[in-house]
Amino acid sequence: MLGLIGLSAAVFAVGLGSLFLGAAAVAPSDVWAALRGGDPGGGAGTIVRSLRLPRVLCGGLTGAALALSGALFQALLRNPLAEPYLLGVSSGAALGAVIALTLLGGALGPAAPVLFAFVGGLVAIAIVFRVALSVGRLDTHVLILAGVVVASFFGAAVMLLLSLAEADALRSAVLWTMGSLERASWGAAGVLAVCVLVSGVLAFGLSRHLNAFALGEDAAAALGARVEPVKRVAYVLASLLAAVAVSTAGVIGFVGLVVPHAVRMVWGTDHRVLLPLAALAGAASLILADAVARTAFRPLELPVGVVTAILGVPLFLVLLRRRLA
Repeated sequence: MLGLIGLSAAVFAVGLGSLFLGAAAVAPSDVWAALRGGDPGGGAGTIVRSLRLPRVLCGGLTGAALALSGALFQALLRNPLAEPYLLGVSSGAALGAVIALTLLGGALGPAAPVLFAFVGGLVAIAIVFRVALSVGRLDTHVLILAGVVVASFFGAAVMLLLSLAEADALRSAVLWTMGSLERASWGAAGVLAVCVLVSGVLAFGLSRHLNAFALGEDAAAALGARVEPVKRVAYVLASLLAAVAVSTAGVIGFVGLVVPHAVRMVWGTDHRVLLPLAALAGAASLILADAVARTAFRPLELPVGVVTAILGVPLFLVLLRRRLA
């Protein structure tokens, strides 16, 4: 309970603080006035309510989705190195977005990369799932191998399209693959909120079965876990969370890998505790990383995926060393 309260307070504090940060200087009094529904003038109301607030919400929800996805994949595969992009979702989504940005040249409007990325992620999910079922059940070893192969294929297709793209399209596509929350909107926040809420509730319902999975599939079945249905539901939920996150914000690494690890080391391996705390920690982490991305070299904005990698690598090494100590 203390962890839940503490991380909830952290999400609120980091989210509120991020509203005061950005490329445009907005006085704190104007931020408070805009949050209360007033019009402080000078465009401050538009900046806070139409740009920064939906960006903070999208950042928090994307971080929660990635952390939940990572925790589910680590439980499903019984692999502490599992993360949301292991099974090719990010490569499929990246291919869809790159197709929209290069071959179509943005002709279908700003929503096209998001839609194409989501469809690409779904295609990757379907291919890996179908291959893994070819042995008659959802074999986790085949799942990993299929994911690696699909990710490699889609990654090669992305490189091919980038090598043939015009300069402007190339820059847009590369920046998209680095991850960014600049496309955040109230509509995107609404879609993310529904996906995270529904998937989170369903994932929490699997907590007891996921706890049993730590003992192995045979032991889990002996304890009453419905192994095959649980594996399929967990895979679909984790993959859809990753697909929605990538389609909205691009490829943002290390959140889905590091955050579940950190939460597990502090609060234990019980998924009834791990899943909600991982979601909150992921939300706070990505909001904080986006604030750094927006302000570190102001007025220039760094891709948030670069920030999470720079911060995530040393943190993961520290966690790994403590785990092995």
